[in-house]
Amino acid sequence: MDNDVSAGSGITAVVGRLALGVTLLAFGLGYAEVIDGVSAADAVSIAQYVGGVALFVAGLMAFRDRDAASGTAFAALGALWFTWAVSAGGSADAAGLFLLLFALVALSLTLAGGDQLGQAVYGLFFVSLLLLGIARFAENDTLARVGGWFAVAAGAVAWYAATAVMAHWPTVVSRRAAGRRVTAAG
Repeated sequence: MDNDVSAGSGITAVVGRLALGVTLLAFGLGYAEVIDGVSAADAVSIAQYVGGVALFVAGLMAFRDRDAASGTAFAALGALWFTWAVSAGGSADAAGLFLLLFALVALSLTLAGGDQLGQAVYGLFFVSLLLLGIARFAENDTLARVGGWFAVAAGAVAWYAATAVMAHWPTVVSRRAAGRRVTAAG
């Protein structure tokens, strides 16, 4: 593994990924219902302020730093988290539709490319939102829990991506070693 910190290594990207990680962890743990008495509704404050406001501001700062990829991702996700938080309490079908539309944004961010960890975060988040949207329409609590676990995984990867930059941990898997044919004899 390499310590490639070039993609998304600025302080704005670190702050954005930490905010996204914390929000995804709270959101996912709420839907997964891992902690007794904690539900997705309990993540609303974190989603509104950390996922919404802080992430949107991180997006604006990334644009100022000429980091269009992080700026687009953080500003779009910040606006969406804020909207999710203030619209909590609507009908199940409206929530399902919102989650599916939110999934399209995550899919766009996944397909846009970027560093490996960022694509992993957005890809896991896409699967989470897709499952949660379908679960809302189908009123399926088991599917919602599975979607919650995908959000937890996305949050953990986002947290790792931010922490790895600060701690100089590996952020990419080297393709050099995978391409060589190595034998026990050398």
